[in-house]
Amino acid sequence: MMLPQEIIRKKRDAQRLTPAEIDFFVAGISSGAVSEGQIAAFAMAVFFRGMDMTERVALTRAMMNSGSVLDWVPLQLDGPILDKHSTGGVGDKTSLILGPIIAACGCYVPMISGRGLGHTGGTLDKFDAIPGYQTAPDLDTFRRVVKEAGCAIIGQTADLAPADRRFYAIRDVTATVESVPLITASILSKKLAAGLQGLVMDVKTGSGAFAAELKMARELADSIVRVANGAGVKTSALITDMNQVLGRTAGNAVEMLESIQCLKGEATDPRLLDVTLALSAELLVIGGKAADAVQGRRLAERALESGRAAEHFRRMVVGLGGPADILDHPEKHLAKAPVIRPCHAEEVGIVRVMDTRAIGMAVVALGGGRTRPGDGIDHRVGLTQIVGLGEELGPNRPIALVHAADEPSAEAAMKTLRRAVRLVGESRTGPAVIEELR
Repeated sequence: MMLPQEIIRKKRDAQRLTPAEIDFFVAGISSGAVSEGQIAAFAMAVFFRGMDMTERVALTRAMMNSGSVLDWVPLQLDGPILDKHSTGGVGDKTSLILGPIIAACGCYVPMISGRGLGHTGGTLDKFDAIPGYQTAPDLDTFRRVVKEAGCAIIGQTADLAPADRRFYAIRDVTATVESVPLITASILSKKLAAGLQGLVMDVKTGSGAFAAELKMARELADSIVRVANGAGVKTSALITDMNQVLGRTAGNAVEMLESIQCLKGEATDPRLLDVTLALSAELLVIGGKAADAVQGRRLAERALESGRAAEHFRRMVVGLGGPADILDHPEKHLAKAPVIRPCHAEEVGIVRVMDTRAIGMAVVALGGGRTRPGDGIDHRVGLTQIVGLGEELGPNRPIALVHAADEPSAEAAMKTLRRAVRLVGESRTGPAVIEELR
């Protein structure tokens, strides 16, 4: 008879777990037979002892098979089934823009996303800022919206990788997020359960990423690419820069507004657009819609410029219960914080270094993220007009505008922001897209 504590002990002592042991433990996560304390202990054991590739594949498959695995064949879709996933960053809103772009190019994107994890924002939390939008529809609704809109961005329903949903929440509050085997299994269990034919990974590196160092980012990208391709899903990865906030906003409603503005062809941060188009191009190559990344980027640009991507976004929002005029009047639907204050630096100069993680935690402290599973989120709060590296701060250029629920939380966020931005030191930023792994 297997016991959870013996499996934890075995991994604690750096021994390889068998597929049967992993299956047993994951089944216990799903059923509740394994306690939160045991899950936390297991996660910490894996964090320190790791898992080899065989264990990672077994863990991924066990979590994938803990619920339903979608089959798209009955829908007779006329394009490839593709998706993109990011390891998380601050201001990372590429999924909101990419999904509609890929749909506009004749593909289907059943995107299973997550909520905020640690200092990073969650795609689902951003969509929760839209009144009426269902992030947890039933599977029939999910399938219908994918077919009709070309994309649907939702969360893990009770049917899809339920073991990961519980595991994910506990990792968030036990300092076990930055584990390559656990990140690999968490991401891919959801993606494989969605019945994908192709996947592109956006692996972040830098001060605002879980993989702060490029070496870890490469390890994570390699792990995901190898496990996913081994499971039969054509996958590649881009390593992208997170030494500064991606785009000009961080927070839920404010990031949704920035994404809508990008889809509508309004002012867009160049780095945000570059990362989004690079990931889109890679995915279109994987899906056979483009011969190479150059052609893929051109197709993605046309989808944006023509307004077709925005229309697919609108169809998705309406199909999942949101307002039909979200593109025309986003400000009417996205709630605003009652307190908006500019945060000025204590001295004038050019921004050289940014502690992007600290900026993400400032948003969490404002109420825009979670410190415990089940915490509520204030979708109104966040930061806008965030300064970029190499830009000059002065009387007319604050670090950011702080959107807060009250004056004390605004003041606390300003103190954090002033410490997070430095005018001296060696800047670590580089190109938005750093490397590609296949």
